[in-house]
Parts: sequence; C-alpha cells; structure tokens
Amino acid sequence: MVRVVQFLFVTKTIWAVVLALLVGSILMLSAGVNPLYAYASLFGGAFFDYYGFGATLVKFSPILLAGLAVAIPLRGGLFNVGAEGQIYMGALFCAIAALYLPEFYWPLHLLVCALAGALGGAFWAAIAGYLKAYRGINEVIVTLLLNYVGINIVSYAAGGPMIEEGAPYPYSPEIPSSLFLPHIMLPTDAHAGALVGVLLAVILAFVLKYTTFGFALTTVGSNPQAAKYAGIHVQRQMVVTMALGGALAGLGGAFEILGVKYRLFHMFSPGYGFDGIVVAFMAGANPILVPIAALFFSGLRSGAQFMQRASGVDSTVIDAIQGLVVIFVAASLAIRFGESRWGKLLAQRRALDDQLTPLEKKNA
Repeated sequence: MVRVVQFLFVTKTIWAVVLALLVGSILMLSAGVNPLYAYASLFGGAFFDYYGFGATLVKFSPILLAGLAVAIPLRGGLFNVGAEGQIYMGALFCAIAALYLPEFYWPLHLLVCALAGALGGAFWAAIAGYLKAYRGINEVIVTLLLNYVGINIVSYAAGGPMIEEGAPYPYSPEIPSSLFLPHIMLPTDAHAGALVGVLLAVILAFVLKYTTFGFALTTVGSNPQAAKYAGIHVQRQMVVTMALGGALAGLGGAFEILGVKYRLFHMFSPGYGFDGIVVAFMAGANPILVPIAALFFSGLRSGAQFMQRASGVDSTVIDAIQGLVVIFVAASLAIRFGESRWGKLLAQRRALDDQLTPLEKKNA
C-alpha cells in the first residue's frame, strides 16, 4: 500500500492534469455539451489530424523553449518569470540581424540570426541574474517587470524605426526568404525549430547530469553555501544560469521570426512565455519531460478550434482548463511524499531495516 501511495505521489502532476480535465468536463456538462465528445474533438484535432498536428508543432516550438527557459533556472534555484519578455527581445535581435546584416552564405546567415536571438534573450535575462547575484534584488520581480519593458521596446521598434513603409499595422519589412526555417510538415507552418527544441532538451538533460557545469548549477540551486564551500563562484553561476534560460527563450522568439512570422510584429506572442512557466512546473524542471508537457499544452491551444467547431464549446473553455491546470499543478507541488504519514512510515521501515543484520533481513 505504501508503494502504491508513493507511486501516486511521484505521478502527482499527471493526476493534477487529469483532475483539471475532469473539472473542465463539469463546465462542459453545465453548458449541455458531452465532454467525452468535446475532448475527443480537441485531442483528435490537435494530434491526429495532419493540419491540426502541424498547428500544434508551430506552438510547440516557442512553448518548449520557454519551458526550458524556466526549467533551467529553476534547477539553479532561480525563478525566471521573464520568458515572455526574453522571447520578444530575441525576436528583436534576430530581426535586426536578418534585415540589416549584409546577406551571405544562407546557412551561416541563418545561424547568425538564431544566435542573435539567443543573445538578445540572454542579455535580457542576465540583467535580472546580475541584480539577484550582486545586489540581492528578487529575480521574480525583476523578470516580471522586464517583460513589459521588452514588449514595449519591440512595439516601439515595429511601429517606429523598423516599420515597413505604408504598413497598416506595426510590423517590419519581411526578412529575406533565404532565412526562412525549413518546414517539416508541408504545407503547414510546422518548422525545424520544433526539432531543434527537442534536441536542446536532450542536450541540457545530459549537461545537467554529466558535466561539471550541470553539477555547479544544481549545487548552487540546492545549497548555495555548500556550493561556495566547494569552490563554485555562486554569483557568477547565478548570472550564467539566468542568461542560459534567457538564451533559450530568445531562441524561441528568433524561431517565431524565422519560421512563422517572417517579420517583426507588434504583440506577436499570445503568451508563450507564461505558458512556459506552467510547462516547466508540470515537468518538474526536468528537461527530458519538458517536451512532453509542452506538447500537451500546445495541443490544448491548437485543438481548441476543433473542439469549438465540433461541439460548439467556446474556445474560452480551453483558457479555463489551462487555468485549472495551473491551479492543480501548483497545488500538487505543495504535496510532498516525505512529509505525509505514508512517507514517514516508509522512512521508519527503512530505518528499522538498516538496524537489522544480513541474517535477520534474510529471515524477514
């Protein structure tokens, strides 16, 4: 029985999502809609329809990278809620590199634009990292406020110095077609950024587990005093960790320019950076699990239109379900197995087992 309860605690995030969907089904029933049919339309359209899955992958790329942008600082003991602003700054830096650098060999030019986007996000996040590490200013407040600064800087650029002549809406000229990211599911807009995001998640999982940088990052996150005693430069590590998270979010913004929008738009992100916060917590800040959580969340976004057409449920129900996921996942994080009576019982049993001799253990 204790093992069963322990398994339920380990998979508590999954149960939190299931509970959110169940509560969402109550909302549908109150509107006179069959929730099974509605959910079948939603997930069927998002994952089993060719064009629907293409739309899911379009949203998957920025949500995945935003999730990694939050998850990596979390492993380092930092809470990055500024992925949205970092996405915008990444898009701005990428658009500048794409529009104003002289055109050259396209694969290299494309790489430079992507790296420029990563640099923009890293710079924006490093501001919060520096203020946290060397001035003791809470990074949650700084990253949250920098979101609005970054969004407004992009709005100014798209509607001012970078605006296309005669544009009816704030947006820049289109980037050269040679810089478009390759599509992976023609004729949909799904692009190679989704594959790059998954590859980065795998690389980051390896780095965190098997490299000295990963050891330093997680050590600072779990015990800064022990990290300092071990010779790790804690303040520098904080800045680098935040910059790395910002670089991932900035890369997401760059991919939006290179793979979907092809120009810098005013208010182009529907909140991908904030979705990344939920995704990171759903995945427990584990880079390997972030793509799974991001795929689920992007499926909710893209499948809403299928559900609305098939069952008549307003797409705002999906917004409510997303909010419920946030609430239940946050609540599940507050529940710890070790602090429950089952966890204490298991700890007592292990303590008793440690006191037994090998012969006693064999007889037991």
